Amino acid sequence: MDEESKRRIEALEQSGPGALMQKMGLEWIETSATKVVARVPVEGNTQPYGLFHGGASAALAETIASVGAWLADQTKITMGIEIKVNHLRPGRSGWITGTGIPLHAGRTIQMWEIRMTDDDGKLTAFGTCTIAVRDP
Repeated sequence: MDEESKRRIEALEQSGPGALMQKMGLEWIETSATKVVARVPVEGNTQPYGLFHGGASAALAETIASVGAWLADQTKITMGIEIKVNHLRPGRSGWITGTGIPLHAGRTIQMWEIRMTDDDGKLTAFGTCTIAVRDP
C-alpha cells in the first residue's frame, strides 16, 4: 500500500468508519478518488443459513462508493441515493473484498461500480451505487 493510501486510511479511521462498518469489521485496503478497496469478514455478517448476508454486500458497496466520492472532494458530504447489487455466489467463510471504481465522477453526482470477491478471487456480488455530493 502506498503512503498516500495509508494517510487516507488513517484519516478515515480517525473520523470513524461509522457504527455499522465497525460492527461489520470493515478493513480498508486501498483508498483514492479513483479506486477504493475494503473488506469485511463473512463471520458475523451472515444470514440464517450461514452465508454472507445480501444486506452486508449492499452496505459494503455503498460505503466504498461514498468514501471514494468523498475522497474526490473532502469539503463535501457524500451519501448513497441509489444502490443495486446482484448476488452471484454465496460467501461462506473468510473475507469479502469490495473494489470500487467511479463510472462517473461529477461535481454533484457520482456513480460507482463495486465488485465483491471471496478469498479465492471469485466474484460473489456486483453492484452500482449512485452518490450525491453536497455541501455540508
